[in-house]
Amino acid sequence: MAEDKLWNRNYVAVCLSSFFLFLVFYMLAVTLPVYVEESLQVGKERIGLVMTAFILANVVFRPIAGRWLDEWNRKKIVLFSLVLFLVCSVAYSFVHDYYVLLLLRVAHGIGFGIAATATGAIAVDFVPEHRKGEGIGYFGLFMSLAMVIGPFIGLSIVEQYEMNAMFLTCLLFALLALASGAVLRIPARPAGAAKAGQAVGWRRYVVEEAIPISLTGTLLAFAYGTISTFLSVYAKEIGFGAIASYFFMVFAATIVVSRPFTGRRYDRSGPNGLVYGGLLLFAGGMIWLGLAYAPVAFLAAGAVLGLGYGALLPSYQTIAIQQSPAHRRGLATGTFFLFFDSGYGIGSSVLGVVAAHTSYRDMYVLAALIVFASSGVYYLLHHRRANAKTQPQLR
Repeated sequence: MAEDKLWNRNYVAVCLSSFFLFLVFYMLAVTLPVYVEESLQVGKERIGLVMTAFILANVVFRPIAGRWLDEWNRKKIVLFSLVLFLVCSVAYSFVHDYYVLLLLRVAHGIGFGIAATATGAIAVDFVPEHRKGEGIGYFGLFMSLAMVIGPFIGLSIVEQYEMNAMFLTCLLFALLALASGAVLRIPARPAGAAKAGQAVGWRRYVVEEAIPISLTGTLLAFAYGTISTFLSVYAKEIGFGAIASYFFMVFAATIVVSRPFTGRRYDRSGPNGLVYGGLLLFAGGMIWLGLAYAPVAFLAAGAVLGLGYGALLPSYQTIAIQQSPAHRRGLATGTFFLFFDSGYGIGSSVLGVVAAHTSYRDMYVLAALIVFASSGVYYLLHHRRANAKTQPQLR
């Protein structure tokens, strides 16, 4: 499916569709906690459930979507998921009850899970084989751009207008995601795709080869959930609410700046240096965030976290794909995000309870310890067992 050049028409279209999809995700991720706490009068311990309901639905449908992508018509799957995502985006303006909101978040999570898995898997097939690390890195860059723009737009709209204005903006971006997905030209599945249906039991929904690195990614996501879910509330609590949107800009801007270098470094030298360096930066950034008492330190923590996250996520995802059979790449993408999103959803709830019983500062320090400990998990589950034939050696 891949053309000789990286920036082919279909690759750009799928990157744009993913960008608008994640733009809506990040806008809602940072504004709904404030909306739930202030407008719906819900306590701290239940704020995380708004994100957890979304993520759990997303998690359930990730592997199902991965299997569908390897066995069914990909274009129809993309369009169905983006239409569902759009319909749910419309519904937010009409929901004013906490429990109805949870149900809507479940439906929205289903649409997002299928669409994100589909765009991620299809993008990989549009990338030339010898530029996988770079191509996946640039695809992730569009998600990082959404990370920059989404929170800034969402928090800015909420500060100046009502939540309905924010929901209408989400609707517009969901429409653009659908329009970008509709113009994709997706050829038939690559040769050997029919073999995907020969797997039995749980292997029909999960690629076994992708599980080790996916488990490592789970721990990163467990900690990362505290940023997107609680950062805006934490910033208000310590008096930095006015610059919360700028934190996300700094966080994602460092990802954007570093992404071209990390992708090429992966293709040239392999993932290990990027992963260990990224884990050190991300853990250090979490501690910095938890101890920040000045606006400059608060924003600087975002820069350090962005550098770490920008090195880790595309490295983990590329490893999951390269470790898996070529005809099961759709399912490999679903497998990785099944674990990653599970960690994200569970972390949002569990660490939210920690914050309710201690403080947000303690929560971020604990998250840092979890990330640091994951370096040992990476060594045991991947580094030590890496196949020299499929992983490039460090120079």
